[in-house]
Amino acid sequence: MTAQRVIHQQEATAGTPATVRASLSPSRAADFKTCPLLYRFRSIDRLPERPSVEQARGTLVHAVLERLFDLPAAGRTPEAAGDLVAPQWDRLVTEQPELAALFDAGDPDGTAEFLRSAAGLLEGYFAVEDPRRLEPAEREALISAVVDDELLIRGYLDRLDVAPDGALRVVDYKTGGAPREAFEARALFQLKFYALVLWRTRGVVPRVLRLLYLKDAEVCDYTPDAEELERFERTVVALWQAIEAATARQDFRPRPSRLCDWCNHRALCPTFGGTPPPFPAAAASADPLVDARSRPAPPGADE
Repeated sequence: MTAQRVIHQQEATAGTPATVRASLSPSRAADFKTCPLLYRFRSIDRLPERPSVEQARGTLVHAVLERLFDLPAAGRTPEAAGDLVAPQWDRLVTEQPELAALFDAGDPDGTAEFLRSAAGLLEGYFAVEDPRRLEPAEREALISAVVDDELLIRGYLDRLDVAPDGALRVVDYKTGGAPREAFEARALFQLKFYALVLWRTRGVVPRVLRLLYLKDAEVCDYTPDAEELERFERTVVALWQAIEAATARQDFRPRPSRLCDWCNHRALCPTFGGTPPPFPAAAASADPLVDARSRPAPPGADE
């Protein structure tokens, strides 16, 4: 975690009302919508998940794009971004040693090809944006708001741009393929989550929610309004109420879909003949404000 991110996290959680008794991130909410059992495995059982090459590539590209804006505007070139790839990978492997296991130590060509593939995605970024003309207000920032008096909603946004007139644009980088209906819905759910937080904390509805699909060099813009965000807030609160009810019953049922192909926990899922572990006895008494940062999504749906 960078110093900048630590500062944002402290600011986002400072002054949290004493009435708050639970928190929810967009990834955890999306997990429950996708499959309640997946939510349980990740948020209650906290089962480990081995990162995939696709997830590692997405993490690396996000890190490079964050660091790119540390450079002077004139220096934010494709060549400069390419020069950041290897150093950022070295940093990530140092911070997350499990990433090193993705490649055979005796096969340097595998790592080299991985780094080249990440550089290729950066080419897609420069095809849709010129970072020399941008000065983001925030990058990799943890934002939060309290809704329904008791629920803290929070998440990390890739980038927030603020126009001279105060208009907000939320930008999310996608390293998977072009939009697919199921994945696009998940991505927009995440961005609406951020829009709701910004509206409740700053009193401004973001003018644009932007998805940048780097692999195919495509841009998807969405414009929310206050009425839509009010409906979305009710949806989020209802989701949390459903999560609380499922926790009280210790009943998180699988919801099979094509996303099962990427699930780390198929062996434990009843749909595939598995048996979930015993429900953790400490689940009800665990700190409700502990909510891990969004996990990368399956290929093509990265967060």
